[in-house]
Amino acid sequence: MSEPQADCELVKRAKAGDSRAFDLLVLKYQQKVAQIISRYTRDSNDILDITQDAFVKAYRALPGFRGESAFYTWLYRIAINTVKNYLVAKGRRPPNDDIETLLAEQLDIGERLRDFATPERRILADEIAQTVQRALDDLPNDLRTAIMLREFEGMRYEEIAIAMNCPIGTVRSRIFRAREAIDHQLRPLLDD
Repeated sequence: MSEPQADCELVKRAKAGDSRAFDLLVLKYQQKVAQIISRYTRDSNDILDITQDAFVKAYRALPGFRGESAFYTWLYRIAINTVKNYLVAKGRRPPNDDIETLLAEQLDIGERLRDFATPERRILADEIAQTVQRALDDLPNDLRTAIMLREFEGMRYEEIAIAMNCPIGTVRSRIFRAREAIDHQLRPLLDD
């Protein structure tokens, strides 16, 4: 059974009143939801509260979930809306885009370079991370959001299209252009 099928089965059971099924969905996605929320606030208490609030909202809205998108895509939207509403209620302005990165923790190149952690390789890993971060920061919001959802959230193109409310061809184009822009900035560093 594929992951989306397993989620679909758990959602169906949760809708039928099986609270353990929803508990399994919470266990499966609570870390991802907390990571999403941590991009908007650094306060660990806020992150825990907002994560819990997002799951409460998801549970209450579950009867209206029609399965037109993957469960995680639906939950991602709820989490983003919950944290933005929380920030507004606290008198803080949410960021204009949905993605702010924690690249140092997520950069897979850094993990591979750590295996041979000479001082030179550590410097190179830091330079690569900084270059990628700058490249991401320089991207327009729509390109940055698409590439982050794909590469760091692991979402499929179809899920990204739903989350960003645009055609799948647009998603593919945005991800391609984002990768090209990042590659353009990395190439001189890696050629040396």
